[in-house]
Amino acid sequence: THEELCCFIARESESVVVSVGYRLAPEHKYPAAYEDCLNASQHFLQHLQHYGVDPARVAVCGDSAGGNLAAAVSQTLAGRSDLPRLRAQILIYPGLQALDFNLPSYQQNRGVPLLFRERAAFYMLQYLNGSATKLEEVLEGSHIPPDIKLKYQKWVSPD
Repeated sequence: THEELCCFIARESESVVVSVGYRLAPEHKYPAAYEDCLNASQHFLQHLQHYGVDPARVAVCGDSAGGNLAAAVSQTLAGRSDLPRLRAQILIYPGLQALDFNLPSYQQNRGVPLLFRERAAFYMLQYLNGSATKLEEVLEGSHIPPDIKLKYQKWVSPD
């Protein structure tokens, strides 16, 4: 789905672009997609000379679920001293937060095509466990225990 865009970015930026065809939910539940992206990134970083890539110029990028995966891979690789450091992570409308689907941005954009609030929650459930049986609980916010909500309140809060 992103081949044309990746080719455009590679051509216009005179860069090497590696697009990972990771396994998709619901057939492949978490952490399959993350592991695919991490393994591909590690392999690429270990073989940069083979691809003629400057180790100081490597970035990861992703949109939507791929943005989530790019962020997770970046966090994992940040602590690795045996691999070149990533220069940047580029996250385009990433799916990063599944604690509260009632935050102002979800409310304000609940009916904006293409990714409606309910659809975002549905896909998050598909990614995590391959089932949307808890969709109403997620939309109500009752899927997160109160102590966890309190613990992460300063990061996930309308304030």
